[in-house]
Amino acid sequence: MKLGTKSLLFGVHQFFLHPITVAISYHRLYGFPLDPRLWAAFVVHDWGYWGCDDMDGPGGREHPQLGYKIMAFLFGHDWGQWTRCHSREYCKNHNLVPSTLCIADKMAICVLPEWLYIACTAATGELEEYMANGSERFGKTPRQWLRGLRAYMVDWCEKNKFTALGHPGI
Repeated sequence: MKLGTKSLLFGVHQFFLHPITVAISYHRLYGFPLDPRLWAAFVVHDWGYWGCDDMDGPGGREHPQLGYKIMAFLFGHDWGQWTRCHSREYCKNHNLVPSTLCIADKMAICVLPEWLYIACTAATGELEEYMANGSERFGKTPRQWLRGLRAYMVDWCEKNKFTALGHPGI
């Protein structure tokens, strides 16, 4: 089974748990998400990981496209674009501004209990890829790495939460 699929089934992008952590983060950052379109985006934004060989490599980098297509089909281009802009890497590669969904998605890493985040990423193989991309910066052990990453994400989210692309209708 491919890494992206495993992440959606039982990793940190798990189809039930991850939307909840994103919603909690969105609530903490911007207030309670009343618009049902926000909830739809929380659910579908990472579905593009299905069938991807990696999370941060060439396959995973384009995962926002599926969320865009679903949201654009259901609610129009602006909602699709807002959903697509949940990925910092995608935005950087396509000269786009990250959305408030991006900020909430990044902050979601701080919502799961540490033991659960590490267990999910270790079970899928995500932890190995994520630590390879950030162990020098954040720490050598999974706990050190996660704590360093969380501190970085809290700081990044606070600095960027008001410059992000707001959802359509704001």
